[in-house]
Amino acid sequence: MAKAVAQTPSPVLPSDKATALALTPVSRETEVRLNHYVDLLIEWQTKTNLVAPSTLPHLWTRHISDSLQLLDLAPSAKIWVDFGSGGGFPGVVLACALAETPGANIHLVERNAKKAAFLREAVRVTSAAATVHLAGIGDIVDRIGCRIDCVTARALAPLHQLVGFAEPFVREGAKALFLKGQDVEAELTEATKYWNIEPRLHSSRTGGHGWIVELDRIERRNPSAITHGDRA
Repeated sequence: MAKAVAQTPSPVLPSDKATALALTPVSRETEVRLNHYVDLLIEWQTKTNLVAPSTLPHLWTRHISDSLQLLDLAPSAKIWVDFGSGGGFPGVVLACALAETPGANIHLVERNAKKAAFLREAVRVTSAAATVHLAGIGDIVDRIGCRIDCVTARALAPLHQLVGFAEPFVREGAKALFLKGQDVEAELTEATKYWNIEPRLHSSRTGGHGWIVELDRIERRNPSAITHGDRA
């Protein structure tokens, strides 16, 4: 008689999922997509570092709900660009939520080949509304070639660099939403050395010391002070 294969218990706390979905409710269809995404991420995490291992028990609140909250700040946005998508936050999560929205597409920009492969698999298994670009951020402006509604980035680079990457899209009417930590004020001070911006700060719905920086206008303060795209 064949022995049953023991199942490795999930590192994600079931109570954390309930907490996350209470903070950022989604449709049943989106929840199913996110379940598939979480299962895939945990599988790939054993061979590719996609998130900090210490955050796995609270994956739903720390990463998924943190990403979903952006939708309320750009409710009409359909075409998004996510810089440095990495493990898929916020890009894949947004793509799962917008999968049923006609015309929606999230451009996932990632220069690491292994992480880009993960993103492609995540899009496949979830049927998310996304396109993966294996490219540096500085190379993506001309490659996308369509009007963008919203630009995002999370745990990627200092704010003044992100502002530079986003400027070509914001100049054409996009909104920028950057997820930042407790040092956001210092990053804003540094960014204003290079850019004329009027940021709106939103406290993260998931608690902690997280913030969302919202920008609708970006103007270069000194064209010679910073070059667009440091090949991130």
